Amino acid sequence: IAHDFISEDYWRSNYDYVKKILPESSVFVYEEDGEIKGFIGITEESYIAGLFVATQYQSNGIGSRLIEKCKEYYPILKLDVYAKNLKAITFYKKHGFKIEGERENDETKEIEYSMIWKL
Repeated sequence: IAHDFISEDYWRSNYDYVKKILPESSVFVYEEDGEIKGFIGITEESYIAGLFVATQYQSNGIGSRLIEKCKEYYPILKLDVYAKNLKAITFYKKHGFKIEGERENDETKEIEYSMIWKL
């Protein structure tokens, strides 16, 4: 489960959507010693659909390496992040992302920030 404040049902109900967009996305994978430790998915509009690092490998620079690799390919990166996800907001701000807007997610009813990074 990615966030403890979002119900498991939400993630399950979006499974088909993720399955559909994954082949249409660019996915950068961080692998070490034959083990995938993290990955990031970018959709066609330079939108970060997800950045995931295995729990036991977090805070070791893997997420930073993935973001920096994406910056080599995209002059603009956009994402949405839950306002409650303070760790992620701090991480993205550290990498030059700025909050561009705020809204309530229609499905989860949680507040999300839209963030953007520009070259």
